[in-house]
Amino acid sequence: MNALGFLAQAEVDTGDTAWMLVATAMVLLMTFGLGLFYAGLVRAKNTLNTFMMCVAALAVATITWAVVGYSWAFSPGNGIIGGFDYAFLSGVGFEPNPDGLGATIPHLVFFAFQATFCIITTALVSGAVVERMRFSAFLVFAALWSLLVYSVLAHWGFGGGWLIEGGTLDFAGGIAVEMASGFSALAAALVVGARKDYGRQALLPHNAVYVLLGAGLLWFGWFGFNGGSGFNTGTNSVLAFTNTLLTPACSLLVWFILDLVRGRQVTAIGAATAIIVGCVLITPAGGFISPGWAMALGAVGALPCYAVIVWRPRTRVDETLDVLAAHGVAGLTGILFIGLFAQMSWNGIADGALYGNFGQFADQALAAVVTPAYAFGATFVLLKVIGAVMPLRATENEEAIGMDVVQHGEEAYATGEGAILVTTEASIERDRPVAQPR
Repeated sequence: MNALGFLAQAEVDTGDTAWMLVATAMVLLMTFGLGLFYAGLVRAKNTLNTFMMCVAALAVATITWAVVGYSWAFSPGNGIIGGFDYAFLSGVGFEPNPDGLGATIPHLVFFAFQATFCIITTALVSGAVVERMRFSAFLVFAALWSLLVYSVLAHWGFGGGWLIEGGTLDFAGGIAVEMASGFSALAAALVVGARKDYGRQALLPHNAVYVLLGAGLLWFGWFGFNGGSGFNTGTNSVLAFTNTLLTPACSLLVWFILDLVRGRQVTAIGAATAIIVGCVLITPAGGFISPGWAMALGAVGALPCYAVIVWRPRTRVDETLDVLAAHGVAGLTGILFIGLFAQMSWNGIADGALYGNFGQFADQALAAVVTPAYAFGATFVLLKVIGAVMPLRATENEEAIGMDVVQHGEEAYATGEGAILVTTEASIERDRPVAQPR
């Protein structure tokens, strides 16, 4: 029996397969929801570039995952990394996954579902460096990060690596998705550096409606993200699906109260952020805790995330869209919550410390230490190496003009102002009188 308690079966179940096909499409939609969420949070002149980073992650991470990332994450190897058995999708066909997870669905469906996780996680990290990182540099970073950070941590957390084999529980990606993206974002922000106007003027979101709509699409997709991580239509999936409704709702209500106490106003940006925080909190714990504890997690878990979001702008760390707080801190909180409040009566696998199993909390705490350390360290080194080969960020002049026009030659809103700034010099040169031959 594997860590999620599913027995390997020999035949594909059509009901399970149908649900997993839907869940895969729902998680893929999350990447576009994230693009909309992120795009609304930046200044208007960087809208397209911010969205395009999410689109870039979809292209790059899908390819790296198919070539070797999936194999490193899920094929037999050692405790640190998988092997090359599934490289270029070798041996990945219509039969069930032979390694336990996804034992009632075609291996190809399991691959595709896991690919969407790699895509969205790679896109998440972009939130730390929007408005100043060069698009070409991000393409290189996305390719290498999806392999050297995501695939490794996916192996540790749910691909047969040392954490899952040692007893750590992670239902849907608190390790490889949430803590990995959050602490990688912190490293990326430190290496790339702050925006030129950071700390000198207010850098405000330009479209709160985009942010709310993006958050709504993300929450919708999260029902596939968490509900699909049971890989069937059984009790674990049902529990995770239900908890994905309850936890964000509680986080949202607590966030309202915190906003009212702190500023006497409930903000749309705060509401959207609260939804994301709640979804992240329940991601690792969804199939392991009761609905009652899921509600408590949403309420209590909102507090440290809110505190970090309030604190971070007072520092010199320009981690632009608070990926650290909303994903890193929330993912870490969810991982630890399992160690305290998991119930075998609900998950059929293990109790937490509150129910007498203190060793489970130790297993969860280990993951909460080593995952941030690896994600931060590996990302820091990776970006330093890329930066030694090619420039990571735009010039101050390009940043002032806006990344949309500079990096893509387009504008989200057809004012023409950015294009005018970029083409002024070229226009002068074009209109200069040319000496006629005698």
